[in-house]
Amino acid sequence: MQLNLKNPIVFFDLETTGINIATDRIVEISYLKVYPNGKEECKTLRINPEMPIPPESTAVHGISDADVANCPTFKEVAKVIAREIEGCDLAGYNSNRFDIPLLVEELLRAGVDIDLSKRKMIDVQTIFHKMEQRTLSAAYKFYCNKDLNDAHTAEADTRATYEVLKSQLDRYENLPNDVAALAEFSTHSKNVDFAGRIVYNDKGEEIFNFGKYKGRSVAEVFKTDIGYYGWMMQGDFTLNTKNVITNIKLRAFNK
Repeated sequence: MQLNLKNPIVFFDLETTGINIATDRIVEISYLKVYPNGKEECKTLRINPEMPIPPESTAVHGISDADVANCPTFKEVAKVIAREIEGCDLAGYNSNRFDIPLLVEELLRAGVDIDLSKRKMIDVQTIFHKMEQRTLSAAYKFYCNKDLNDAHTAEADTRATYEVLKSQLDRYENLPNDVAALAEFSTHSKNVDFAGRIVYNDKGEEIFNFGKYKGRSVAEVFKTDIGYYGWMMQGDFTLNTKNVITNIKLRAFNK
Protein backbone atom coordinates (compact mmCIF):
# COMPACT_ATOMS: atom_id res chain seq x y z
CA MET A 1 0.00 0.00 0.00
CA GLN A 2 1.33 3.41 -0.92
CA LEU A 3 1.48 6.05 1.80
CA ASN A 4 -1.26 8.66 1.86
CA LEU A 5 0.85 11.80 2.13
CA LYS A 6 0.00 15.45 2.59
CA ASN A 7 3.65 16.47 2.96
CA PRO A 8 6.88 14.89 1.77
CA ILE A 9 8.16 12.35 4.29
CA VAL A 10 11.83 11.59 4.93
CA PHE A 11 12.78 8.09 6.03
CA PHE A 12 16.29 8.15 7.48
CA ASP A 13 18.81 6.10 9.40
CA LEU A 14 22.00 7.03 11.21
CA GLU A 15 25.20 5.11 11.84
CA THR A 16 27.05 6.60 14.79
CA THR A 17 30.04 6.41 17.10
CA GLY A 18 27.77 5.10 19.87
CA ILE A 19 24.35 5.41 21.49
CA ASN A 20 24.79 8.41 23.79
CA ILE A 21 22.65 11.18 22.29
CA ALA A 22 24.52 13.93 24.10
CA THR A 23 28.08 12.88 23.27
CA ASP A 24 28.17 10.55 20.28
CA ARG A 25 28.37 11.62 16.65
CA ILE A 26 27.00 10.66 13.25
CA VAL A 27 29.32 8.81 10.85
CA GLU A 28 26.74 8.11 8.14
CA ILE A 29 23.26 9.33 7.30
CA SER A 30 21.01 7.94 4.62
CA TYR A 31 17.62 9.35 3.78
CA LEU A 32 14.84 8.48 1.40
CA LYS A 33 12.55 11.40 0.60
CA VAL A 34 9.10 10.35 -0.62
CA TYR A 35 6.80 12.98 -2.15
CA PRO A 36 2.97 12.93 -2.17
CA ASN A 37 3.06 12.14 -5.92
CA GLY A 38 5.16 9.02 -5.25
CA LYS A 39 8.49 10.47 -6.41
CA GLU A 40 11.47 9.19 -4.38
CA GLU A 41 14.92 10.66 -3.78
CA CYS A 42 17.66 8.78 -1.90
CA LYS A 43 20.96 10.09 -0.59
CA THR A 44 23.73 8.71 1.64
CA LEU A 45 26.47 10.77 3.26
CA ARG A 46 29.55 9.60 5.14
CA ILE A 47 30.58 12.07 7.83
CA ASN A 48 33.79 12.65 9.73
CA PRO A 49 32.69 12.63 13.41
CA GLU A 50 35.84 14.47 14.55
CA MET A 51 36.36 11.77 17.18
CA PRO A 52 37.60 8.16 17.08
CA ILE A 53 35.01 5.55 16.16
CA PRO A 54 35.08 2.86 18.87
CA PRO A 55 35.89 -0.66 17.60
CA GLU A 56 32.60 -1.98 18.98
CA SER A 57 30.72 0.55 16.84
CA THR A 58 32.76 -0.31 13.75
CA ALA A 59 31.91 -3.96 14.40
CA VAL A 60 28.22 -3.08 14.05
CA HIS A 61 28.19 -0.81 10.99
CA GLY A 62 31.56 -1.54 9.40
CA ILE A 63 32.66 2.10 9.23
CA SER A 64 36.18 2.83 10.48
CA ASP A 65 38.18 6.00 11.14
CA ALA A 66 39.95 5.53 7.80
CA ASP A 67 36.62 5.34 5.95
CA VAL A 68 35.60 8.83 7.09
CA ALA A 69 38.99 10.54 7.38
CA ASN A 70 38.45 12.60 4.22
CA CYS A 71 34.69 13.03 4.57
CA PRO A 72 33.02 16.34 5.47
CA THR A 73 32.22 17.12 9.09
CA PHE A 74 28.60 17.38 10.13
CA LYS A 75 28.92 21.14 10.44
CA GLU A 76 29.87 21.29 6.76
CA VAL A 77 26.71 19.46 5.65
CA ALA A 78 24.28 20.54 8.39
CA LYS A 79 22.55 23.27 6.39
CA VAL A 80 22.11 20.98 3.40
CA ILE A 81 20.50 18.31 5.58
CA ALA A 82 18.28 20.89 7.26
CA ARG A 83 17.07 22.10 3.86
CA GLU A 84 16.35 18.54 2.75
CA ILE A 85 14.04 17.85 5.71
CA GLU A 86 12.47 21.31 5.92
CA GLY A 87 8.69 21.03 5.66
CA CYS A 88 8.85 17.22 5.71
CA ASP A 89 7.47 14.67 8.12
CA LEU A 90 10.02 12.15 9.44
CA ALA A 91 10.12 8.38 9.79
CA GLY A 92 12.61 5.76 10.84
CA TYR A 93 13.22 2.64 12.91
CA ASN A 94 13.63 3.51 16.61
CA SER A 95 13.86 7.07 15.29
CA ASN A 96 11.79 8.80 17.97
CA ARG A 97 14.09 7.54 20.72
CA PHE A 98 17.45 7.74 18.96
CA ASP A 99 17.84 8.97 15.37
CA ILE A 100 15.72 12.14 15.62
CA PRO A 101 17.15 13.26 19.02
CA LEU A 102 20.72 12.67 17.82
CA LEU A 103 20.13 14.42 14.48
CA VAL A 104 18.65 17.44 16.29
CA GLU A 105 21.61 17.46 18.68
CA GLU A 106 24.08 17.46 15.78
CA LEU A 107 22.18 20.29 14.09
CA LEU A 108 22.22 22.35 17.28
CA ARG A 109 25.97 21.76 17.69
CA ALA A 110 26.40 23.02 14.14
CA GLY A 111 24.41 26.17 14.92
CA VAL A 112 21.32 25.09 12.94
CA ASP A 113 18.20 25.44 15.10
CA ILE A 114 15.48 23.59 13.21
CA ASP A 115 11.86 23.62 14.37
CA LEU A 116 10.30 20.16 14.16
CA SER A 117 7.36 20.93 16.45
CA LYS A 118 4.83 20.80 13.61
CA ARG A 119 6.35 17.78 11.90
CA LYS A 120 4.80 14.32 12.22
CA MET A 121 7.22 11.59 13.29
CA ILE A 122 6.53 7.93 12.56
CA ASP A 123 8.55 5.29 14.37
CA VAL A 124 8.16 2.05 12.43
CA GLN A 125 9.81 0.07 15.24
CA THR A 126 7.07 1.12 17.66
CA ILE A 127 4.37 0.04 15.22
CA PHE A 128 6.20 -3.26 14.76
CA HIS A 129 6.65 -3.84 18.50
CA LYS A 130 3.00 -3.05 19.20
CA MET A 131 1.90 -5.44 16.47
CA GLU A 132 4.53 -8.20 16.42
CA GLN A 133 7.56 -7.34 18.65
CA ARG A 134 10.64 -8.24 16.59
CA THR A 135 13.89 -6.71 15.16
CA LEU A 136 14.23 -4.84 11.85
CA SER A 137 15.67 -7.87 10.05
CA ALA A 138 12.81 -10.01 11.35
CA ALA A 139 10.33 -7.27 10.45
CA TYR A 140 11.68 -7.16 6.91
CA LYS A 141 11.38 -10.94 6.60
CA PHE A 142 7.95 -11.02 8.27
CA TYR A 143 6.32 -8.19 6.33
CA CYS A 144 8.22 -8.21 3.04
CA ASN A 145 9.40 -11.84 2.88
CA LYS A 146 12.92 -10.64 2.13
CA ASP A 147 16.28 -11.11 3.84
CA LEU A 148 18.00 -7.93 5.00
CA ASN A 149 21.47 -8.90 3.81
CA ASP A 150 23.04 -5.47 4.36
CA ALA A 151 21.67 -4.84 7.86
CA HIS A 152 23.37 -1.99 9.72
CA THR A 153 24.25 -0.10 6.57
CA ALA A 154 22.29 3.12 6.70
CA GLU A 155 20.90 2.96 3.16
CA ALA A 156 19.74 -0.66 3.43
CA ASP A 157 18.08 -0.03 6.81
CA THR A 158 16.43 3.14 5.51
CA ARG A 159 14.88 1.51 2.46
CA ALA A 160 13.88 -1.58 4.45
CA THR A 161 12.10 0.64 6.96
CA TYR A 162 10.13 2.33 4.16
CA GLU A 163 9.13 -1.02 2.68
CA VAL A 164 8.13 -2.39 6.11
CA LEU A 165 5.82 0.56 6.78
CA LYS A 166 4.06 0.10 3.44
CA SER A 167 3.65 -3.61 4.15
CA GLN A 168 2.32 -2.85 7.64
CA LEU A 169 -0.39 -0.73 6.03
CA ASP A 170 -1.27 -3.65 3.76
CA ARG A 171 -1.38 -6.14 6.63
CA TYR A 172 -3.29 -4.22 9.30
CA GLU A 173 -6.67 -2.91 8.20
CA ASN A 174 -7.02 -0.95 11.44
CA LEU A 175 -3.72 0.87 10.86
CA PRO A 176 -4.65 4.24 9.29
CA ASN A 177 -2.91 5.40 6.12
CA ASP A 178 -2.44 8.86 7.56
CA VAL A 179 0.85 10.36 8.68
CA ALA A 180 -0.60 12.20 11.69
CA ALA A 181 -2.37 9.07 12.96
CA LEU A 182 0.69 6.89 12.36
CA ALA A 183 2.87 9.39 14.21
CA GLU A 184 0.46 9.32 17.16
CA PHE A 185 0.32 5.53 17.14
CA SER A 186 4.11 5.15 17.04
CA THR A 187 4.76 7.56 19.91
CA HIS A 188 5.45 6.09 23.36
CA SER A 189 4.90 9.29 25.32
CA LYS A 190 4.25 12.96 24.75
CA ASN A 191 7.81 14.25 24.82
CA VAL A 192 8.62 17.92 25.24
CA ASP A 193 12.29 17.36 24.42
CA PHE A 194 13.46 14.75 21.93
CA ALA A 195 15.36 12.75 24.55
CA GLY A 196 12.18 12.30 26.59
CA ARG A 197 13.59 13.82 29.76
CA ILE A 198 10.65 16.22 29.90
CA VAL A 199 7.13 15.05 28.97
CA TYR A 200 3.60 16.40 29.05
CA ASN A 201 1.19 15.07 31.66
CA ASP A 202 -2.54 14.60 31.08
CA LYS A 203 -3.09 18.29 31.79
CA GLY A 204 -0.58 19.40 29.17
CA GLU A 205 1.96 20.49 31.79
CA GLU A 206 5.69 19.85 31.38
CA ILE A 207 6.89 17.36 33.99
CA PHE A 208 10.17 15.59 34.70
CA ASN A 209 10.41 12.05 33.34
CA PHE A 210 13.48 11.03 35.35
CA GLY A 211 15.27 11.46 38.66
CA LYS A 212 14.10 12.55 42.08
CA TYR A 213 11.49 14.94 40.68
CA LYS A 214 9.97 12.46 38.22
CA GLY A 215 6.29 13.30 37.72
CA ARG A 216 6.71 16.82 39.17
CA SER A 217 6.06 20.04 37.25
CA VAL A 218 9.29 21.47 35.84
CA ALA A 219 8.16 25.04 36.45
CA GLU A 220 7.20 24.31 40.07
CA VAL A 221 10.47 22.50 40.80
CA PHE A 222 12.50 25.41 39.44
CA LYS A 223 10.60 27.76 41.77
CA THR A 224 11.66 25.80 44.84
CA ASP A 225 14.97 24.30 43.72
CA ILE A 226 16.65 26.57 41.20
CA GLY A 227 19.86 24.63 41.77
CA TYR A 228 18.31 21.71 39.89
CA TYR A 229 18.16 23.86 36.77
CA GLY A 230 21.85 24.72 37.18
CA TRP A 231 22.71 21.06 37.72
CA MET A 232 20.95 20.09 34.50
CA MET A 233 22.60 22.89 32.53
CA GLN A 234 26.03 21.67 33.68
CA GLY A 235 25.16 18.00 33.30
CA ASP A 236 25.35 15.45 30.51
CA PHE A 237 22.00 16.40 28.96
CA THR A 238 21.38 17.17 25.31
CA LEU A 239 21.41 20.74 24.04
CA ASN A 240 17.78 20.29 23.04
CA THR A 241 16.84 19.32 26.62
CA LYS A 242 18.73 22.33 27.98
CA ASN A 243 16.93 24.62 25.52
CA VAL A 244 13.57 23.20 26.63
CA ILE A 245 14.15 23.70 30.37
CA THR A 246 15.55 27.19 29.73
CA ASN A 247 12.39 28.15 27.83
CA ILE A 248 10.24 26.81 30.67
CA LYS A 249 12.29 28.76 33.23
CA LEU A 250 12.12 31.99 31.19
CA ARG A 251 8.40 31.60 30.58
CA ALA A 252 7.77 31.32 34.33
CA PHE A 253 10.03 34.32 34.99
CA ASN A 254 8.18 36.46 32.43
CA LYS A 255 4.87 35.62 34.09
